[in-house]
Amino acid sequence: MGGFKHLVVVKFKEDVVVEGILKGMEKLASEVDAVKSFEWGQDIESPEMLRQGYTHAFLMTFEKKEDYTAFTSHPSHIEFSATFVTAIDKFVVLDFPSVLAKSPA
Repeated sequence: MGGFKHLVVVKFKEDVVVEGILKGMEKLASEVDAVKSFEWGQDIESPEMLRQGYTHAFLMTFEKKEDYTAFTSHPSHIEFSATFVTAIDKFVVLDFPSVLAKSPA
């Protein structure tokens, strides 16, 4: 698929209802046309020493960096980010142009 990726890896705070945050992220991705795809997952395999407490990963794909830049200033993103940041204990964000090394079958 290529494009520009926005990857967020998080550890939620203990008292957070994660399902509500997931629904909010799915709603955000559906509201912003610049988001070409959105996927997420919860770690179920990695040993704790490797995952370092992180539990969930979120990946959004954009056609180009400029679409991602527009997304960051979109009112829906700004509003959701205020909620999201209060729900997480720690996080890592990577924003990068992707290189497609093997196409999906």
